[in-house]
Amino acid sequence: MNVLLINGSTRREGCTAAALGVVAETLRNEGIESEIVWVGKDPVRDCTGCLACRKLDNACVFGDDRVNGLIQKAKAADGFVFGSPVYFSNATGALHCLLNRMFYSSSAVFRGKPGAVLVSARRAGTTASLESLYQYLAYCEMPIVTSSYWNMVHGFTPEDVQKDLEGMQTLRNLGRNMAWHLRCLQAVKDAGLVKPANEYSARTHFIR
Repeated sequence: MNVLLINGSTRREGCTAAALGVVAETLRNEGIESEIVWVGKDPVRDCTGCLACRKLDNACVFGDDRVNGLIQKAKAADGFVFGSPVYFSNATGALHCLLNRMFYSSSAVFRGKPGAVLVSARRAGTTASLESLYQYLAYCEMPIVTSSYWNMVHGFTPEDVQKDLEGMQTLRNLGRNMAWHLRCLQAVKDAGLVKPANEYSARTHFIR
């Protein structure tokens, strides 16, 4: 079992990386493999709603950034943690653009797999950011992994984040809960239970 952790910060070794590192370390202690992937500093194109991905096999038609490479990594992952700093009231635009295209073009890659989100901030904007990121997980029927508090840490530097003792505790508990969810899902598979064959074809347009 392995978990893909995506760092949506423009800073590779910033506060979000520190937070994700705590979750990754906890997963390792639980015997779960993980990988932290950085979105990077280069611009990420947003979804244009062109529908060209409908003709592709879990890929976005735009191949000039990291999106399709991350979709390939997501195929091999059993669980996900999406992390973002709060620069101005919400998760980063780069992470939203990335998730817009990954989830729109490749929802089957994520459907049914457990996921979690976490955010870091100097002071405020964390709860709004969590709520916006949770929508991606809910759209894909992903079991949402929670912790003993909202998945957030506070601090202006990675060193500050380490001093947020309750935040560190929350992240460790998040890692343990993710490991537990993965084991539960494996037990379900071993017992021969399968995910319901849900319906996805209906599309209601309210304006005629």
